[in-house]
Parts: sequence; C-alpha cells; structure tokens
Amino acid sequence: MSIRKPWMHLFVLVALAVPSFADSQVRIVRLSDVEGNVQIDRNTGQGYEKAFLNLPITQGVKLRANAEGRAEIEFENGSTLRIIPGTVIEFPELSMRDSGTKVTTVKLQEGTAYLNFNGAKSDEFTLNFGREKMVLTRSVHLRVAMGDTDATLAVFKGDVEVTGPSGSVQMGKKQTATFDLADQDRYTLAKNLEKDPYDDWDKHQEEYHQRYLTSSYRNYSPYAYGMSDLNYYGNYFNAPGYGTLWQPYFTGAGWDPFMNGSWAWYPGFGYTWVSSYPWGWTPYRYGSWVNVPGYGWAWQPGGSSLGWNTVPRVINPPRQFTPPQPPATSAHNPIVVQRGPSVTPPGSGNKVVIRGDSAGLGIARGSIRDLGKVSQQVRQEGSVTTKVHSEPIRTSPVMSASPAQRGASASGSSASRTTSPGSRVSSPRMSSPAPRSAPPSRSAPSPHTSPPHK
Repeated sequence: MSIRKPWMHLFVLVALAVPSFADSQVRIVRLSDVEGNVQIDRNTGQGYEKAFLNLPITQGVKLRANAEGRAEIEFENGSTLRIIPGTVIEFPELSMRDSGTKVTTVKLQEGTAYLNFNGAKSDEFTLNFGREKMVLTRSVHLRVAMGDTDATLAVFKGDVEVTGPSGSVQMGKKQTATFDLADQDRYTLAKNLEKDPYDDWDKHQEEYHQRYLTSSYRNYSPYAYGMSDLNYYGNYFNAPGYGTLWQPYFTGAGWDPFMNGSWAWYPGFGYTWVSSYPWGWTPYRYGSWVNVPGYGWAWQPGGSSLGWNTVPRVINPPRQFTPPQPPATSAHNPIVVQRGPSVTPPGSGNKVVIRGDSAGLGIARGSIRDLGKVSQQVRQEGSVTTKVHSEPIRTSPVMSASPAQRGASASGSSASRTTSPGSRVSSPRMSSPAPRSAPPSRSAPSPHTSPPHK
C-alpha cells in the first residue's frame, strides 16, 4: 500500500474560511500556566475576568495576579514571563514586521515579574517598568519588582542596559539596581542578589522547560512554545501512512481532543478554541487532529505555512463525531465545553486518582515522576492513585524590608548613587513544582482495542 493512499479516504472538516494569520501582522503568545486567582483583560471592553490555561495573549491584553495567584506567559521562541501575587502586566505591542522580526513590548505596572529571555538578535523585546526601559537582544534571566516608591531589578544571568530619567546603567550577572521612583529614578547598584521567596518557584518552572524542550521541536512546530508540555504529557510515534504523530497519555477509546475546553472571543478574529488540557496549545494552533484506526485520536504536526488556527483541523473523524464549531452568538463571554472528566484535586497526602480518559487533565506539569510509566499502569488497570510531589514556598522576615535596605545589609554590595526606601509584600503561601522527572518514553502507544476499564 502506498504511503499516500490513506489520505484519499480522509475527510477534512475545515473550510477555507477558517481564520489563519500567516500573512498578517497578528501575533499570539500563550498563557501557559495559571495558579490561583489570576484575571485577564482581553481588550474586549468588558474589563478583567477569570483567566484560564492556554488563553491566547494578544496585543493590548492585561494580566493581573491577585492573592495566591501566579501565571506564566510563554513566547514563540520559548522565552517565559512569570508573575506572582499583586502583579499587573500589560502587552502594549505584540506584532511582526514585514521582515519577520517579532516586536514585543511588556509593561510591568505593579508587583513582581520574572523574565527568562532566549535572545534573538532579529527580534525586538522591550520590558518597561516605571519610567525605565530595557531593550533585550541577548539571553538574560532577571527579576523586576515594582514598589510604591522604588523599583528593583535583579539579574540572575546575562547582562542588560536600563535607560531612564537618570541616564543608563549597565548591569551584569548577580547584580541588583534599585531605582528611586520619587527622585528621577536615581539608582543604587549593588553587586549582590537578595533572594526572593518566589525565586525557587521560578527556578523549578524554568528547569521543567529546559528538561523537556529539545531542539527536535523544529520538526513538529515552527515555534518552541508548548513543546515542552508535549514531551512531558505524551508520546511521539510513527503510524504507517501517517508519519510522525503525537498522542497524550491517558486516552481511552472514547476520548476525543475536544472534550474539555472553551470558546474565547478576541477582537479581530472572533472565537477561538482554548483547550483545558495542560498540553493543549500547539496541537490546537498548528497541524491537525487525526483519528487513526486502532490508535484513536492523535495530533499530526504540519501546516505551519497556513498560520495558527482558531478552529483546529479535524481529519478522518468517527461517523458520530461532532466537529468543533465556533458559537453563533454576539456575546463575548467565554463558553465552556465539558464532556470529559472533571478535574479532581489531590486528596489527603497529596494523592490524585488518574483515569484512562483524563488525557492529563488535572496533572500539574512536573508533579508526577515518569508519567509514561504511570500511563502504562493506567492502561492495564483502568485508573491509578499516585502521589503528587510539591512543597510550599516560605517567606522570610527579610521580605518586610525595602529593596534598598535588603541590598545594604548584604555583604559585598557597592552603591553608585543613593535611593529612597520602599516596600513590597509577597504572598506567604504558594506551592512549588516537583523535582524534575525522567523524560517520557518514545515508543508507539498500543492500539485501542477496547474501552478503558471503569
């Protein structure tokens, strides 16, 4: 049988009118992690509303992390921006020039943000806080904290140049600058880093991406964002006649990729499908969902030249399958679709029950070691109770001091100018992801011959 022959029998449920944006200047980035009370203003005129995983972030969007809230934004090249409680950020510009250069401007209005920028000289990434401005062209890992009267920039790796009313300052690895917002942003430069309780959370999140994002992502997607989640939550395999496919763990015979999600409306392109699955970004923005006889639903990479999809492509669906259709309504509120299992939070002892049709729903990234092995157990037994690994972030009394006071008390600090004290408060209770788990296996999944055990 020719390798192309199966395609003669595939039924593609997508019209040419389905929006894609390869030829436009529109860019979207991903809301890749949401924990606790986080709100989003989608620039629809309705103000702030509840934020949820995998929402597209477009130009003009604002994010606000309230008490116990944290979030991560993932950019196309794998760069990440993370915010903690009491933080508000805005995206004044997310665009693409005719040359292909990606232009990003992020404004920190209040609170604390962590940026891990994977530098690309061809792109323009600007981070603004107060009246200060950083234009980034090289890799850097930093933390910015805005207080009432001062702001503090700490550089973990790389180097940056900050410009503002008091001129410019060059900063390198393990240096901190504190800016007096009440005095023309005059700064104090210290040769030290004062630890923040959320540094460990930021570190664990970055370790997760580094462990599961490999250079092979370019074979499956034009961009890096979302690919680390595919490597953690599922498995690539080859199917005769279909090539390389990806399938999430914990999918039974009755599962389909549109069982859990929402329709979210955005200015300029209407409703887009937003998956509830923790891996649910790349497979819904690029490529197609294919129903493969004997294996069930799997994601087929490709189609990047057509731009990102608002409505995912569906190929070879079962006879009784209803394809996803955007709502026929003028309302702009998100519309929830839930035909699959609900998320069950960990019970006593941080244990969670994983079912064979959950597709990873409710499993925090990196929280279970060797997810591929657990998936095999679930396939055999129908469900498995396993432990979720987590640990709290604890605050320190030093957090009640101002950035300037903390810098002055650290050893080895040196100041080039003076600054006024300020203060900021961090939430005392947050959780941190687990230690890094082993990479998932790359073997092909077993064909689905019967529904999972109940």
